[in-house]
Amino acid sequence: MRDLKIDGVSHMPGPHAGKMTQRPKADFGRVIKGAIQKVNALQRDSNRSIIDLLQGKTNVPETMIAIQKADLSMRLLLNVRNKVLEAYREIMHMQF
Repeated sequence: MRDLKIDGVSHMPGPHAGKMTQRPKADFGRVIKGAIQKVNALQRDSNRSIIDLLQGKTNVPETMIAIQKADLSMRLLLNVRNKVLEAYREIMHMQF
């Protein structure tokens, strides 16, 4: 395909052209690995909170909050995983 050009238009740098920096690209695997590590940390905090509750070191509301955080993060991670797998399956069924 040929390059598309508009004749008579010159490039003019904007006022922030020299100041703009490129953000580093996030690797998909690295993002997923980080999310899994965060969910794992919340699960460990939840388990630790349950043990502290049984030992009398913390109260019930704090323990319930920790459990709910771990539960919600796990559900979110599983939903993201399911959507990614669904998208992968759709791509695999495409014919080019």
